[in-house]
Amino acid sequence: MCGIVGYIGKRNAQSILVEGLKKLEYRGYDSAGIAMFTTDGLQVRKAKGRLAVLESNLETAPLEGTVGIGHTRWATHGKPSDVNSHPHTDGSMKFSVVHNGIIENYLELKEELIAQGHRFVSETDTEVISHLISREYDGDIVKAVQRAIRHMRGAYALGVLTEYEPDRLVAVRNASPLIIGIGDGEHYIGSDIPAILEHTRDVFILNDGEMAVLTKDAVELMTIEGNFISREMIYVDWDVARAEKAGFDHFMLKEIHEQPKAYRDTMRGRIDEEGRSVILPELKMTANDIRAIRNVHIVACGTAYHAGLIGKTVLENCARLPVEVDVASEYRYRSPLITPETLVIVVSQSGETADTLAALREAKRCGARVLAITNVVGSSVAREADDVLITWAGPEIAVASTKAYTSQLIAFYLFGLYCAQTLGTQDAAWIAEVLAALQSLPEQVENMLEQAETVRAYAEEIAQHEHLFFIGRGVDYAVVMEGSLKLKEISYIHSEAYAAGELKHGTLALIEDGIPVIALATQSALLEKTVSNIKEVKARGAVVLGISDTGHVAALGKAVDHVLAIPATHPLLTPALSVVPLQLLAYYASLARGNDVDKPRNLAKSVTVE
Repeated sequence: MCGIVGYIGKRNAQSILVEGLKKLEYRGYDSAGIAMFTTDGLQVRKAKGRLAVLESNLETAPLEGTVGIGHTRWATHGKPSDVNSHPHTDGSMKFSVVHNGIIENYLELKEELIAQGHRFVSETDTEVISHLISREYDGDIVKAVQRAIRHMRGAYALGVLTEYEPDRLVAVRNASPLIIGIGDGEHYIGSDIPAILEHTRDVFILNDGEMAVLTKDAVELMTIEGNFISREMIYVDWDVARAEKAGFDHFMLKEIHEQPKAYRDTMRGRIDEEGRSVILPELKMTANDIRAIRNVHIVACGTAYHAGLIGKTVLENCARLPVEVDVASEYRYRSPLITPETLVIVVSQSGETADTLAALREAKRCGARVLAITNVVGSSVAREADDVLITWAGPEIAVASTKAYTSQLIAFYLFGLYCAQTLGTQDAAWIAEVLAALQSLPEQVENMLEQAETVRAYAEEIAQHEHLFFIGRGVDYAVVMEGSLKLKEISYIHSEAYAAGELKHGTLALIEDGIPVIALATQSALLEKTVSNIKEVKARGAVVLGISDTGHVAALGKAVDHVLAIPATHPLLTPALSVVPLQLLAYYASLARGNDVDKPRNLAKSVTVE
C-alpha cells in the first residue's frame, strides 16, 4: 500500500513532497524518497526507514526545484533498503519513476533489457519501468510512457519525470488508485486525497487505463492509447481525518471494503493466463520437495490461527496431506512430532508475532521445512522461513484484522491447488473449476458489501445483549470462530463459537430466552444436520440469524428468525465470502455501543512479546 505524491508549479517542491508523504504515513511504509529537477539535473534522495530519516538527509543536502515526485514504499519485490526504495531511475539518471502496484512480467522484461545492455541496481519490479521508458524515448515522454506500458502486465499507478522535458509530469493509472489535484499555476498527483488536500480540494480521479500530462499551467487527460478525454472535476469536502479513510468513518470499514482489491492483488501473477493452473515462482521448493512432504503443521495466533483452520481443510482436500493446526504459543511446549518430511506453515500478518516466530525457529531446529504466509516483505518471519508467500493485502491500520485474514485464505487456496497440481491428487478439470470460482470472489464480495445496511440492522439488535453464540459445522465452524473473535475484539460482547453438533454436550445449558445465536450453514452435506442443531436452540428460546448461500438460504430460512444470503461459490471457497457479513456485524455492533472501532481496549496490532 505505497504512497505517491507529485508536484509541478512555481514553489519549491521539496517541502510539498515531504509534507504530502507525511499525510500518507497512515498507509504504512518501510522507506521513502523524492526525485526533483534541480539546476544540477534530476536528483534523487531516498532512504530506508521512517520519513524522519529522509528529512534528515534533506536537511544536510536540500534540493531546490519546482517539479518532483515522492514515494513511501511498502516492500513487494526486494527487502526494505535504500537501494530498493523509490523513486527509481534508468542507468543514465535521466528518467525517474514512482510506482504503486506489481508488474507481473518484470523478470521477463528485465532479462530482455539486460540483453540489450541495461544494468540494474535494485531487486524491484519498478526499476524495470524506468529502463523501459528510457529505451522507448525518442523525444516525447508521453509517447515513451505509452509504448513502455504496452509491454507491462500487472497493476500500476505511475508518476514519471524525465530530465529531457522538465516542464512535464506524467501520471498513469491501471488497477491502482491515482488522483490529479488542480491548483493555480500548479498541479499535483497523489495516490490518495490526503497527500494533496492541504493545497487543493479540486481533483480529477483517473480511471483504469487513463493517464494525465501535467504542466504548471494545464492538465491533459487521455487514455493510455492517447485519446483525449474530458472529466468533471470533483470538489473534496472531507476533512483530513476522513480523507485518510477514503471517506469511510473508520479504518476497519475501509479495510473491509478493500478486500476485493486484496483478493485480486494476492492472486495477481499467480494464476496462468488461461486460468487453469497456479504459478508460484517465489517458492524455492521443488516438485520433489512437495512430493517428500508427509504431514503439515500450521502454526499461528489469533485471526491467523483461524485462517490456518481453513488452510487445514484446503490442504487436506486439495493435496490429501494430513494437517495439524496449532496455536503458536502452545506449539513449542507440546513437543510436536516434527521430522524432515514435515512442512510447517507459519502464518502472521506482521511477520513479527513473537510466538509464531519462536515456533518457526523450533520447527527449523527440528529439521522441518518452513513456509511463511505473511503480509510484510522483509519481516523476521519472511527472512527466516525457507519459503514465503506474501499476501498483498497492504497495511492494516485497524487493530481488528479483516483484509489480512481473507488474503491469508487466498494464499492457502493458491498453495493447496499448487500442491494438488504437483501431486496429481486432483484432476485438471477440478482445479480449473476451483480457480474460476476463486477469480470470481472479488466481484462477489463487492456485491455483498452493497448490502451492508442489512447487516447493520441486525448488528444494532445484538448490540443490546451481553452474551451471544455462533454455531457452524465443517469450515463454517472455523469461520464462526473468527466471527466470534471479531465481535469480542471490538464490541466487547461476550461471544462463543461452537461446533453445532457439540451443543447437546453441555452448551445448551447456556441457551435462554431471547439470547442471539448466529448460525452459519453453507455446506450442502451438513445443512440438514445444522438445521437440526438450530431447532435445538430455537426450542430453548434463542433468536437465530441464519447465514447461507443463495442455493440453501430458502431451506435455512424456514428454521431461523432472520436470514442472510451470501453468493454461491465452490464449497471450499465459502469462508472467503461468509466471513464478510460477520466482519460487518462486529463493526456495526461496536459502532452501536459507542466504542473506538479501530483501537479496541487492551489490544495491539502486532504482538511482539510472548
